[in-house]
Formats: sequence, structure tokens, C-alpha cells
Amino acid sequence: MDDTLQYNTQRSPLRIPEYGRHIQKMVDQALDQPDKEERNKMANAIIGVMGNLNPHLRDVPDFQHKLWDQLFIMSDFSLDVDSPYPIPEKEVLAARPDPLSYPQNFPKYRFYGNNIKRMIDAAVTFSDGDQKDALIYVIANHMKKCFLNWNKDTVEDAVIFNHLFEISNGQIDLKKSEETLTNSDELIRLSNKRFGRQKPHQNNKNNKHKKYRSKRLK
Repeated sequence: MDDTLQYNTQRSPLRIPEYGRHIQKMVDQALDQPDKEERNKMANAIIGVMGNLNPHLRDVPDFQHKLWDQLFIMSDFSLDVDSPYPIPEKEVLAARPDPLSYPQNFPKYRFYGNNIKRMIDAAVTFSDGDQKDALIYVIANHMKKCFLNWNKDTVEDAVIFNHLFEISNGQIDLKKSEETLTNSDELIRLSNKRFGRQKPHQNNKNNKHKKYRSKRLK
């Protein structure tokens, strides 16, 4: 009895563990079948069983195509059958994707976000004039609001102007500007109003009064 006992560590690895050992054995039997016509019958039968194991995916586009691709993967691309779809290439599936670049363009000031950097890059390309000046001040005010969301205090306009100068690589310079940005308190008030923020203890206090009054009425 001990001679027939097998552990998973002693068995061949499952190429797609989600289908289990029995489906893998069916694929292995199809590989051992010398007659191609019989292999085709076995392959279609295996596809039917695989589809029954995933009934929730029947309405997914290219569902059958995915099943055939998985069948070839489980056979290590060695199964010689007539597939209704192009046979996937092992090298293509095994190829590693290109590494993604880090999305943060200016990580030193992450609280501004990537959209601010894109807006600044776009503003730089504008021709000098009232439209460009207006856009720059809109960006500066938005930067100030982002700064206050990150640091709930206050910030001088000069700080925002310095950050804008640095992020734009010196192409936007408002350091000597006499224009002022929106007041910090006003930006905080507008931000709180937009997101419906209010002090939580006020709600708790009101709820306590309501409960107390309801008890007295009873």
C-alpha cells in the first residue's frame, strides 16, 4: 500500500493548477495517442470538460480561443491536433513584458500630482500673452490648493512660485510678480465645502440631544 502512495512533490508539476490533476492526465493521455484522428476527438472532449469547469465564462468573448490556448499550454505546446484557432507560440507567451517606467514625473513634490506637471508642460508651450498668463495663475492657484490639502495650515505665495519655477525647469518665473493667489483660508473653505467636510463632534453632539429628547418624550 505504501508503494502506491504518491505525494504532489513526487508528481509532475501542473502547468495550470486551476484545472487540477485529472485534466492534466487527460492531456497527457492525448499526447500519448499515436492516431491524430483520435487525438482530435480527445482534444475536443478535453475542451468540453474545461468549458464545463468555467460556466461563468461562456459569455466572455473568445472563450473557446482561450480554452484552446490553455490546452496547448498544458501540453507544453507538444499536442499535435487540428485547432480552430492559431496555435500560440511558446516563446511569445514566455517573453517578459517591458518594465514600466515610474509614473511620478516629479517625485520631490508628490502632493501636486502628475496632472499639475502635465499642465505646466502644456503652459510652457503657449505663446506669451494674456491666455498663457491666465493659465499660469490657474495652475499656481491649483498648486496652492493641493499644497493645503497636503498640509492643513497656510502657505505663502512665494513658496508656490518657487515650486512652480523648479517644476517648470525655470521656464515659468513668478517670483517678482505683484499678483497674489487666492487666500489660503478661502481655498480651505472651498475645499471643505466641495467635499462636505464638517466637524464630527457637532454631529455627535446633535445626535446626543436628539436621543435625550426622545427619551424624555417617552
